[in-house]
Amino acid sequence: MFSGQYNTTLNSTNQLTPPQRFGDLLAQGGVVTQGFDRNLMVLTSQAFQELTSRVMSMNLTNPLARMLLRMLLGNANEVALDQTGQLTIPKKLCRIANLQSPTVMVGMGDFFEIWSAEAWSEQETKLTDSEADPSRYSSLNLVMR
Repeated sequence: MFSGQYNTTLNSTNQLTPPQRFGDLLAQGGVVTQGFDRNLMVLTSQAFQELTSRVMSMNLTNPLARMLLRMLLGNANEVALDQTGQLTIPKKLCRIANLQSPTVMVGMGDFFEIWSAEAWSEQETKLTDSEADPSRYSSLNLVMR
């Protein structure tokens, strides 16, 4: 499982080094694609296949389903760690997420996100906002077993 937050740098050739445990999970390959919040998602090949199957099972006559399919599949690129343990991010995806150095990787279970440090800082502000409505997560029906 991908978890935790890690600061890293994006070099001039759009490469970054994920933490060892993230790299271990990507040993069989992975996919990087556009995320939902001006960020990127990196999934194992298996997790991407599962996500793709779920999206493709949606009603494709629905314009929103087609848009989601275009976003996830149209921007998807297979990735693998090189011999030095680095991951190369396609230029187009770097532009979409406004990635510059430094960057932040955030574990999300079956995948991890890559954020520009500036965008992640804004996200953290939202996450730690003590003035936010405490019931904002109530519609998610989170049940502890």
